[in-house]
Amino acid sequence: MQQQAIVVNEPTDATGLQQTQIPVPTPGAGELLIKVAATGVNFIETYQRSGVYTVDYPFVPGSEFSGVVEQIGEGVQNFALGDRVATASGIAGYSQYALVPADLTAKVPDSVDLHIAAALPLQGMTAHYLVHSSYMVHEGDVILTYAGAGGVGLILTQLLKLKGATVITTASTQEKKDLAKAAGADYVVDYDKVAETVDKVTDGQGVHAVYDGIGKDTFDTSLAALRRRGTLVLFGGASGQVPAFDLQRLNAGGSLTVTRPKLADFLTSQQEMHWRFGDMVGWVATGKIDVRIGAQYPLSEAGAAHTALESRATTGKVILLP
Repeated sequence: MQQQAIVVNEPTDATGLQQTQIPVPTPGAGELLIKVAATGVNFIETYQRSGVYTVDYPFVPGSEFSGVVEQIGEGVQNFALGDRVATASGIAGYSQYALVPADLTAKVPDSVDLHIAAALPLQGMTAHYLVHSSYMVHEGDVILTYAGAGGVGLILTQLLKLKGATVITTASTQEKKDLAKAAGADYVVDYDKVAETVDKVTDGQGVHAVYDGIGKDTFDTSLAALRRRGTLVLFGGASGQVPAFDLQRLNAGGSLTVTRPKLADFLTSQQEMHWRFGDMVGWVATGKIDVRIGAQYPLSEAGAAHTALESRATTGKVILLP
């Protein structure tokens, strides 16, 4: 049986994402075959496509998707044909059918749309571990984030407000500022206004924590924004990786803490994964948080989706529909 998929044969720009036919895979022991409903588009796939990250070619991108269980591999329990599921750990998700380890798959309640569910595994669970684990936010904390209208940014702001924090974030256009405000951000400013805003909001003390997914371009601003014993959580490098720096800067800044986490280290067991994803889908189902699908493309237009993402033209989540 054949299916449509996006196959990358060598490092390429977005125009090299071409749809072709490949065989539908068969689930092995411990795996599920998912009929894909929607696939999340993420920056990691642009790095894999372009050769920044090493992958084995031919390569089908896509680890985050939602769908319905089509086949069940040997030894899999707790799943049935037709179950609605989502994952951040799938294999070759830019396709109509994709495999995933069953122990890294979560069920999606009927009350949550599968397109929304495709936006939750990576960005939703990232926001969850940031707020609940990397730096545990307390009521009354003042928090600085960036890219407040992005996929992580919009969810992160909502989780911070659920925790009772004051949120300062950034956005580059009025449309993006309006979206960040609607998500609950208390202060939405241009990137060059961060320092003065932090100083004014905190009476010169600095913020309790910064969640920084931008990296090289914002790192110095983030460090300077922290109060004594503040925490910088550097969870991404959209502008490039932060170069080596002198650890004595943390001493001089007031016994600061810097951590560089990744999602996989906060999904170390089925229990942890189900806790994080369960919280997210539960909050969506009860209306406590809203997930914005900023753009959706047919699978055949995966290249256009990558172009939009890389140009920072998108807000919320970008998904592909097979």
